[in-house]
Amino acid sequence: MSPLSSPYPRPVPLIGDASAAAERAADPAAWAFPGPAREAFYDVVGARRDIRRFRPDPVPPETLERVLAAAHAAPSVGHSQPWRFLVVRDAARRDAAALMAEREKLAQADLMDEESGRQLRDLSLEGIRAAPLGVVVCCDRRTPATGVLGRATFPDADLWSCACAIQNLWLAARAEGLGLGWVTLFRPEELAALLGLPDGVVTLGWLCLGWPDERPPEPGLQRRGWSRRAPLSEVVFTDSWPGSAPPPPPSRLAAPDQRAVVTARDSGDDLLTVPTSLGVLDTVLDRILAVRPEGAAGGTLVLAAAAHPVTRHGVSAYPPSVTGDVLAAAREGTSQSATAARAAGLDLHAVDTGTGDGDLLTRDALTPASAAALVERGRATGLGLAPAGLVALGEVGIGNTTPAAALAAALLGLPAADTVGLGAGADSAMLDRKREVVEAALARLDGRADPLAVCGGPEFAFLAGVVLGTAEAGGIVVLDGLATSVAALAAVRRSPGVVAHLVAGQRSRERAHGLVLRELGLEPLLDLRLRAGEGVGACLAAGLILDGLRMRRETARTSA
Repeated sequence: MSPLSSPYPRPVPLIGDASAAAERAADPAAWAFPGPAREAFYDVVGARRDIRRFRPDPVPPETLERVLAAAHAAPSVGHSQPWRFLVVRDAARRDAAALMAEREKLAQADLMDEESGRQLRDLSLEGIRAAPLGVVVCCDRRTPATGVLGRATFPDADLWSCACAIQNLWLAARAEGLGLGWVTLFRPEELAALLGLPDGVVTLGWLCLGWPDERPPEPGLQRRGWSRRAPLSEVVFTDSWPGSAPPPPPSRLAAPDQRAVVTARDSGDDLLTVPTSLGVLDTVLDRILAVRPEGAAGGTLVLAAAAHPVTRHGVSAYPPSVTGDVLAAAREGTSQSATAARAAGLDLHAVDTGTGDGDLLTRDALTPASAAALVERGRATGLGLAPAGLVALGEVGIGNTTPAAALAAALLGLPAADTVGLGAGADSAMLDRKREVVEAALARLDGRADPLAVCGGPEFAFLAGVVLGTAEAGGIVVLDGLATSVAALAAVRRSPGVVAHLVAGQRSRERAHGLVLRELGLEPLLDLRLRAGEGVGACLAAGLILDGLRMRRETARTSA
């Protein structure tokens, strides 16, 4: 039933965003304020000035509250609101602050050339005493950066948030007809001591606030010839710093454009359900439909088998013959991978990718020629299978958690200790041997070598090619455990646009798997602590995805 003929009205939330994707698409600019309000805003921005002279008249409490409320409405990273507004009325504290600033102004002037020093000495700091109010914006930095969303990567984001609060305060003051001057000629520790700030709370300077005794038509320092406002064209760049970064390597692949991403998200907006009701699965469905708008109703499990000479070094708890047994059972339809594929509605494509050329400890896993041939073989497979639906990845290769750990370490730039895990049935002594092998492989790797050849193995190169081919054909790859994920990472290193075509089916118990998924920016659909291998986790996830796509198609739609 089409949305136009739906008998169900769209559920409108009683709180939060009441708009619908359809109305947002019909008029993307509808959120704008009316013309006069926009013009007034830009007038306020253009008329903001750094005020140095003030009238003695008091600021009404209700006006001060409005201005501080505007500051408190500023954006803050992780909604941390680290600002604290210390309003200073006490004349003695203002006198002490003014003395601090005057001393620092003279000290800084002595460090400048003669003309600049003269101009700095002419700068009036009387506003600290003359303004009826001082407002010191403090930043409470006592919350660890890792505890605030967005600060683990940019620890100073709390200071930026406080600067945003100052800007809000300044614009609100200008709209009220108040003047504001920002003075930072302080030694931070002296100002903090004057105000009794605890350890971990820092100031961003002193704001002089009151009714202005000047009406400057342009910024004061510009008027005095200290500096000029740079043209906008001098401060706006595109894509990278001019002349500093080489263009990215050419790629046959690109992520879906903005229209495709938004269209996919809109496809779930008018369902008769709460938005994002399926959680991570909804996010995955949006990702799939952005790449493949027609969705999928089936697909194929690609099971890549390989033999690894590294097993002679005692890195696996099982004999190498198990690889052949599992491959034979898969082709008979009786392996765990085959039954999992059937249950998910997937075909099975089992491939023997051969035996590695080296044992990792003394020789590279593959020659460059072998690696290249396997990648191309996998690419052809991916190109052929992508049109039929999802391409789920699986592998079987006794001992392959060792090359998987080596390849992960090589691609992530980590030591062996961070990526080597127990694998299936290993003990601590076996873990030591695995670590020794991985360290030897990493020692042979240099910046020019192909990690797939040095550290990988046949199934890794083949699966990396499958990922490249599937993505090139506009398909979706569902990853399984560490081995398939690190092969996908190798493909992404070759062509970054591949990542838009990947779905993390599960997170396994292998030590490095979470690190690889994080590098790919993927959140797994399942976290069952699987050790099954063979693509079982990918099949379970693929079944979930196919069910989700069917729900998108068949769930009732609502009217606008």
